[in-house]
Amino acid sequence: MRSPAGWVEPGQTPEFNEYTVVLKGLLRVKHAGGTIDVRAGQAVIARRGEWVQYSSPEPEGAEYVAVCVPAFSPETVHRDG
Repeated sequence: MRSPAGWVEPGQTPEFNEYTVVLKGLLRVKHAGGTIDVRAGQAVIARRGEWVQYSSPEPEGAEYVAVCVPAFSPETVHRDG
């Protein structure tokens, strides 16, 4: 996936685990306990039932791979709003 500079995804509380590996740039991950900045070469796991919000605040945006287990679906992501 590629996200442009300044992109902010709505918060979500998914029914799946999401494993994300950042290839380029920085992906910011907000969660109930704070914020994690994940840079190229790093990874983060968001567990099912955990509220998370992804963004790419830096000028170059971010490029990353996200794997959802079980697979992502609009019915199970439970986005805010």
